[in-house]
This record gives sequence, structure tokens and C-alpha cells, in this order.
Amino acid sequence: MRNAFLLLLATLLLSCKSDDPSGGTFELQSAFAGSIGLSLDDVTSNVPVDRTLSLRFSTAIDASTTSNGVKLTSNQQPINTTTTLSSDGKSVYVSTNGPLQENSTYTLEITSELKSASGAAATPVSLSFSTAAGPLELLAVSLNSETIGNNPRTQNIDPDLTITFEFNNAINVQSFESAVALSGKSVTVQASNNDKTITVTPTSTLDFIKKYKLSLSNRLVSAEGQAFGGYELEFYTKLDPTFKFPEISDDALLTKVQEQTFKYFWDFAHPTSGLARERNSSGNTVTIGGSGFGVMTILVGIERGFITRQQGVDRLETIVTFLKNADRFHGVWPHWMNGNTGETIPFGSDDDGADLVETAFMVQGLLTVREYLNSGNAQEKAIIDNITQLWEEVEWDWFTQGENVLYWHWSPNVGFQKNLKIQGWNESLIIYVLAAASPTHPISADVYNQGWARNGAMANGSEYYNIELPLGYEFGGPLFFSHYSFLGLDPRNLADQYANYWEQNKAHTLVNRAYSVANPKNYVGYSEGAWGLTASDNHEGYSAQSPTNDLGVITPTAALSSFPYTPDESMTALKHFYYIMGDMLWGDYGFYDAFNLTESWVASSYLAIDQGPIVIMIENHRTALLWDLFMSNNEITDGLDKLGFTSY
Repeated sequence: MRNAFLLLLATLLLSCKSDDPSGGTFELQSAFAGSIGLSLDDVTSNVPVDRTLSLRFSTAIDASTTSNGVKLTSNQQPINTTTTLSSDGKSVYVSTNGPLQENSTYTLEITSELKSASGAAATPVSLSFSTAAGPLELLAVSLNSETIGNNPRTQNIDPDLTITFEFNNAINVQSFESAVALSGKSVTVQASNNDKTITVTPTSTLDFIKKYKLSLSNRLVSAEGQAFGGYELEFYTKLDPTFKFPEISDDALLTKVQEQTFKYFWDFAHPTSGLARERNSSGNTVTIGGSGFGVMTILVGIERGFITRQQGVDRLETIVTFLKNADRFHGVWPHWMNGNTGETIPFGSDDDGADLVETAFMVQGLLTVREYLNSGNAQEKAIIDNITQLWEEVEWDWFTQGENVLYWHWSPNVGFQKNLKIQGWNESLIIYVLAAASPTHPISADVYNQGWARNGAMANGSEYYNIELPLGYEFGGPLFFSHYSFLGLDPRNLADQYANYWEQNKAHTLVNRAYSVANPKNYVGYSEGAWGLTASDNHEGYSAQSPTNDLGVITPTAALSSFPYTPDESMTALKHFYYIMGDMLWGDYGFYDAFNLTESWVASSYLAIDQGPIVIMIENHRTALLWDLFMSNNEITDGLDKLGFTSY
């Protein structure tokens, strides 16, 4: 559409006579819009909106009379025009200050105030025309009265749905009925506003939390036959807001979640070794790190009355005895082993031996157990002694290769070929604390400062969502960084020259939550009740989800294992996962590992490393049980002193 707009009209000889003192007549000889003429007797239709309007008279015109003598109106409202004359003075050109409206009717009037150059008056004449409709355009789409903009992922739509389409021109309703489709749902169609507004209603209520596709094909045409290019919209209905389970007290809910999740380590433990399977589909593959978390959950199980003390002690005896006889390399267990035989199961082609990080998670659990057991009981005393032997046989210093850093892996076949240094900031602080605390194979403070802390290079100090993050990656990384080392290592008041670790973990959690609530990628289901990005299964396999690796996956352990840091926010998430999403998420061993509502995916899996921290960190939030036990180890406090921790 253009600024200057001139009216088009059909060729026609219009007679309008007036006596001319010079002896001639003052006649309108023709009227044109471009090459199209106006009819005097009928409304000229389908006039393009971008043609020049011209009136040709028999004699020259008095230019001063054209502004009053030639008028343009629409619906009896005057249209501002500009008139000019041809070089011979016999033609009037009429232009408007802007484009005319499509599909509208106009009247061009010649009044008696129009004079010839010799003073003769014109006889009044009216010429009517209608502009062409123009291309058929969809102006707006509304779902339940909410206008849909350019958002590529529309969500939270009520399943009791009404869809409204607004067009610029009247449409052929029958063609609309053949063009509209809604994911196989039958719909009713109702037209209004002279067939410019179309209301579509599904004949049955849509399902909750489901993706639907709404489309209009090119079968749709306007009432005058103009084509339509098509339209598509994907949208998601909202979650069913009704509670899926009876409401109970917050305290009872925490206990219920701990008990159900504990079953993964109790009911589903490997029958021979008592260790935790890597996941619920792992068969005989057990995991050392996840089992380290598992032995800590046994203490919670005893204290909460899920099992008896004797049951717990018997299981711990089985586990510790198995660990003594299982594969170890310089005192270090592999990542995976066979739960029947204790033989190494390779985690990768060059990862078929010692895994120092997984071993540290196991040692953290075993030292916590050692403090819990009663040395005055013969059975428990034997377990204590075996744990001490296992702890003292870990050759932490050997994994430095003589350098000021610890290495993660060693293989009996390829040695240190994997060559992965353990450096911060991530989940591995506990490895350096244990290595410094070892009574038999300790590391020096230089290994911690130069290797782990990289002489301070692990610092962050930036703000995200107005929250300052002391350490680590942009936005803090996956949330398990604030969980695994702190299942036993108490972060309350824990500080050294690099950070206060309570402040670090709380800030990390709040940043992760704030990112999820902000939901910059507009994934489905993120909210104040559904937040938390961390490593877990996902719709494509497995990944360490984080704000910088956001795949649309929420993992319940992220928020639930953060209870000590964000008790109110984590309780909101727990209630959402249990009461609102429980029909999808709650299973035999607590909450399934993860979900991605954008992809209509919910995991069927449980992972030991995700289930364990839920039980443990909820207990630390409630009673600090595991923190108090682990920190009771004199060797641990000696190790913290060696590394320069000023508070713990």
C-alpha cells in the first residue's frame, strides 16, 4: 500500500450539460480509474486500490472550483483529497492522502460548484464504486480469548477450548470447514461479523498436558475467491491441576518420599552384593558411587523406622564384605562392577580400572556408617574395622602421578591414558578432602590449591538473576555439583580462602531455579513448581542438563536434593511433583528420573546417583544426621585443617 492513492474507475461517457456563455457546453465526457471506467447507472465493482482517478470534461475547468466541485465520500464520511488539472485544463485528477480501504464502497460526486473556465456550472453527478477485496489475510488467532502472537511454543491452554479466527475479508465458510484441522479432533464452525470472524469449538474436551496441531490448509478461500496461503499452530494444553493423591502434612510428605525412594536401595539392591544397581534396568551392573550414597540411605532407613537396626546392620555387613573382596586398584574401586563377582565392568574403552571419584563417594558413605555403628557390638565392630581397613588402603597420593593434582582414572591395561585431572569447580571437592584426610596416603595442601582450586582460577564472582555466584561455570552448572560432595561434608559455615560453601551452594541452587522459572527457551512445564536442571536421563539418552545445556528436561532430584539450601522452594517443587504430576512421576521407588513435557516424555528409569541424594539431603535438611556423623570423623577435621579451611 502506498502513500498516494488514486481512484480507479471504468470508462464511461457521462453527459452533464450546462450552458456555456461562449456558446459551447460544459460536459463530463469520461471518468477513469486507470483504464477502468465508472458507470453512471450502477456501482462499479472490484476497483483496484492503486489506480489514478481522472475526470475528462469537454472544456477547460476553473481550477479554483475543483476542491468544492469534486468530492469523495465513503459511508457518507468525506475523504480528504487533492485535485490537480491536466496541462490543457480539461481533466481533473483526484488523489487521496493515503490508501483506500479494501473491499469498501466509495462515491465520487461532481457538484454544481464545479465551473468551467468561462463560468458555466456543472450539473451534479454521482459515481459509485467498490474497491477490490485484496488478498485474504488472517489477522488474529485467539485460544480461549487469548490472542496468540509469534510465540513458537504456545502452552498452558485450557482443554475446554474455543478458537477464534479473525480475517480481513469475508471467507467462504464451506471452504473453511474443509480446511480446518485439529489433531484429528472433530470441530464445529460458526461464522459471524459478516463471515470475517470464525469460531471453532472441538466437539469433545481436549486432553491435559498434550501437544495439539491446529492448521488451515490452502483449501480456504475468501467469499470472492481469493486464495489463502495456509496456517499452522502447535500448542500444549495445561497440566491437570487436581491433586492426584490425598493431601498430607509437609512432614508426612517428606517421610513418604524418603521411604519410597529408599526402596530403590533396599528392595532393588543387588541380591548378592547388597550394592545399588546403576539403574533399574542394569541387571548385575552395580555402581560404586551410587552405592556410597546407598549405604548412607540405610542409616536414614534405620532412624526413620523403614527397617530395623539389625536389618540395616546385616545389609551393611554384606556390602562391606563384598567390597573387601571386589576388584580394587591401589585401593580404588572401578566405576562399575559385577554384583555377583565383584569383577570390573568397563565404563569405557580406557576406563576399566580405578575410578577415584566414584571411590570417594563410597568412602564418604562408609566413614559416615563407621561413625554410626556401635563398637561395643561384635558384629558392628567387625564392620567398623573392615571400613577402616578399606579407607586406609586407598592410595590417594599415588593418583597424583607425582604432580600437584589428582587424576580421576587408572587402568591396569592403559595406565593413566585417560589423563583426566580432577579440577574445580564441580562435584569433586570431597575427593580432595578425603585425600588430605587419609591417615595412610595423604596429599599435601599444594595438591589442593594448585590442582583442585587452580590457584583461585575456579572463581566466578558474576551475578545471574541478581545472585552472585562465588565459584564455577556460567550459571553454576548442573545442580549435582552442590549435592554429591555435601551428602556427608557439612557445608554449613564451611569456608576456606576460595569460598563459603554454604553461600556457594545456595547461590547455585537459586540461580538454577531462577533460570528454570524464567524459562528463556520457553519449554513446556517449567514453573516455580517444576524447576531443577542436573544430570539425568533425558528423551535423547543421558546428559548433564544445566542452564547452558538446557534440553527442556526437569529432574526431580535437582530440587529435592536442594532442600537444605532452598527449603521453601524445594517444598513447592515437591508438592507439584507429587500432588499435580504424581500420576505421571510417582512410582515404586519414588519419583521417576526426569521428564520433558515439550517432548511428551517421562522417564521410566531410576538412577542410583539421583535417588540417593533425595533421601540423604532431605534428612540433612530435617535432622543433619549424615552431616553430623561424617563430620564426627577426626581424620576429616584434620584434613580440613590441612587444606586451610577456616570454618566447619
